[in-house]
Amino acid sequence: MEMRIRGALLLLSISSSLFLIAKAEFGGSVFFVDSSNHQYLRHRSPDDASEYEPVSPSEVGAAVSVLLGLEPPVSLSETGSSKLNEVLMPNPFDRPRAAFVLEVTGVKDLLPLFKSNLFTNAFTEKVISGSDKAEIRLPEEEALLVSLDEPSASDFASLSDDEIGKFASWMGGSYVTDMSESLKGELTFPLGNGRKMSLHMSKEADRQYIGSLISLVHGVRRAKDMHEDFSQGTRRPAELIKGCFDGIKVLKEEHGTEGFAEQGLLLLLATLSRSYDLLQEAYKGQIVGVILLGDAASSQSDSLLDVTFTSRPSVRWLAESEASANATKAAEVALVRLTLAWVTGLILLISVLLGVRFVIWMSRTLFSSYAAEYLSMPKATFFFFFFFLRRSVQHSSL
Repeated sequence: MEMRIRGALLLLSISSSLFLIAKAEFGGSVFFVDSSNHQYLRHRSPDDASEYEPVSPSEVGAAVSVLLGLEPPVSLSETGSSKLNEVLMPNPFDRPRAAFVLEVTGVKDLLPLFKSNLFTNAFTEKVISGSDKAEIRLPEEEALLVSLDEPSASDFASLSDDEIGKFASWMGGSYVTDMSESLKGELTFPLGNGRKMSLHMSKEADRQYIGSLISLVHGVRRAKDMHEDFSQGTRRPAELIKGCFDGIKVLKEEHGTEGFAEQGLLLLLATLSRSYDLLQEAYKGQIVGVILLGDAASSQSDSLLDVTFTSRPSVRWLAESEASANATKAAEVALVRLTLAWVTGLILLISVLLGVRFVIWMSRTLFSSYAAEYLSMPKATFFFFFFFLRRSVQHSSL
C-alpha cells in the first residue's frame, strides 16, 4: 500500500513538472530599442541573449511602466525586479517618460531583424508563454495614450493609388499603377543586398499588408503631432504609443511561405526604423521602443498588451483640493467673525436699552419720593418754613 502511494506521488510530481515545462515554453520575443542619443537601457550583444533568463509578459509591462516614470506593479516578484535591473539603467531619476510599444503577431524569429542591421542600439529577450499579459496602468491626467490602431486609417477600402504611391516613395520604392483600374498596381521595395519585394494590390492579402503599414505610419505621425501640442505645457505627461500589427500574419495565411513572410518582416522593420527616427527627432531622444513578437492574436482580448487607466490624486488635483480647502476655511472664519460681530452688537443694544430704562425708572422713583415727603410735612412746619423764607427775601431786598 505504501509503495502504491509513493508511486502515485512520484507520478503526480512528474506530471506537474511536465506541465510546468510546457507552461514555460517560449511564446515569442521582446525587442528593446534604446534612444539614439541617450542610454536608458543596458546594452548587450545579440549573442548574449542565451545568457539571460527569459522574461514574462508581466515583467515586460513592468519594464515599460518604469520607462514611463511610473511605479512597477506591487505584484512584481524579486526575480522580476532583478530581471528589470538587467534591462534598465539603474537611474530612477532619468527615464524617457515615453515609450513606443508595438505588438507584431505571427512572428517569433528575430533573425531577419539582426540581419537587416536597422537597429544598432537594441537587444532581444525571450518571452515565456503563459496566461498573464503585459499590464500597464496609466494614471489619469498624468499620462497620454496614443493608439496606432485607428479604424479610419486601417480601412483598406479607403486606400487610394495616390496614398500608396506617396508611401512607396517615402520608403524608397516605386508604385506602378494600372491605368485601367485603381488599386491594381504593383509595389516594389528594395530590401538591401540586391533583394526586392513586390506586392500586387490586386491581391487582398497584399493590399491589407500595405494598408496596415500605412496605418502604422499615420499613427506615428499623429503621435508626433500630439506630442508637439502637449510639449508646450508646463508639465510633460507620460506618453505611451501602442499598437498591434497583423500584416505578417496575413501574408503567411495567404502565401504560406516563410520566405515571403520574412520579406514582409524586413519591410516592416524598415518602416519601423524610419517611423522611429521621426519619433526620436520629435521627442529629442527621450523615447524607448519595445517590439513584442509572438503568436497571432485573434482578437483584442488575446493581445499581450493590457493598458488601462487608473484614477489617483494627481499633483494638479491635490493643488486644487488644497486651494478649495483653504477657501472653505477662509469662508468659515469670515462667517464666525460676522456672527460674533452681530451677537456683540445685539448685546450692546440690549444693554443700552436696559440702561436707559433703569435711568428713567430711577428718576421717576426719586421724584415720587421727594413729593411724598413734601406732602407728608405738618402744616405748622409748612407755615413756619414759608414765613422764614418770606422774611429772608424781604431782608435781602433792604
